[in-house]
Amino acid sequence: MLEDRQTAPSATPWPAAYPQGYAVVDVETTGLARDDRIVSAAVYRLDARGEVEDHWYTLVNPERDPGPVWIHGLTSEVLEGAPLFPEIAEEFATRLEGRVLVAHNAVFDWSMIAREYARAEREAPVRQRLCTIALSKELRLPLANHKLESLAAHFGVVQQRAHHALDDARVLAEAFRPSLHTAARDGVRLPLLECRPLTEWTDRAAPLIGRQSGSSGGYSSGPPASWRPSRKRPACPYPNPGRYEPGKQLKQGMRIAFSGDTSVERDLLEDRAVEAGLHVATSLSRLTSLLVTNDPESGTSKVVKARQFGTPVVDEAAFGQLLGNVEPAAGPAAQK
Repeated sequence: MLEDRQTAPSATPWPAAYPQGYAVVDVETTGLARDDRIVSAAVYRLDARGEVEDHWYTLVNPERDPGPVWIHGLTSEVLEGAPLFPEIAEEFATRLEGRVLVAHNAVFDWSMIAREYARAEREAPVRQRLCTIALSKELRLPLANHKLESLAAHFGVVQQRAHHALDDARVLAEAFRPSLHTAARDGVRLPLLECRPLTEWTDRAAPLIGRQSGSSGGYSSGPPASWRPSRKRPACPYPNPGRYEPGKQLKQGMRIAFSGDTSVERDLLEDRAVEAGLHVATSLSRLTSLLVTNDPESGTSKVVKARQFGTPVVDEAAFGQLLGNVEPAAGPAAQK
């Protein structure tokens, strides 16, 4: 499994504060909701300067419907004989131990991994993660969008099997190395975020593997993954400062709307927004400051209205970065 690469020593002065190793990860899953499962996982281990040390790949039996087969190509028949997550958890952990987890939209991969370990009554040995979307923004890379294929094309990395965990991890590892060296050269602080492992987990009922409703891989029972009971929240104490301006900070009082599935449980994401002093809106209007969605091309009513009103849109990963540095309200909290 070792993939040694002989390269000349880099002349780039290396920041002492940078991590000593990375685990570039990609997981394919049965879906995007909190109860979805991992169906395959890949890890490329890199040294401090981004050189490949080795790589690893495994299928995982999710014990349920495999979900979007048309995306990841893994059918019930293929996964039936694959190991269960508890059976690969120790090997997976050795690949992650002592390293920064690197992924494209890392909050999603980390959330899926943390949940699988919690189900197995274990803890993932990850303390920090780095999102390559956030890093590309820090580096101001001239990308048309923040898809993995765009990042790969920018660095001349050829994708061979999109949405195959091993190839996606390889592509990301090859694109991460020059990104890391650019950051080191320019003195850019890496956008590292803390990872807090889950310590307990309770699953809701899910369709068993093989119980697909036709070739589309749709689920045969249960409420839609996007269904959520309404929650009454206290009024935001800050006045609305207006729309979010791309490239700047969020400001307390901004109205934030969410659309579609999120990798972090929606209630937790909304709680983080409220704790930061933001107003979580249940609908989108001309007063909405920002829409958060992982699928900006969807036809949901909020996405359609955002286009009509010119409301700024960011994905979950970008929103997570913005939450870390919300600008305080200009004056004292308004009483509403």
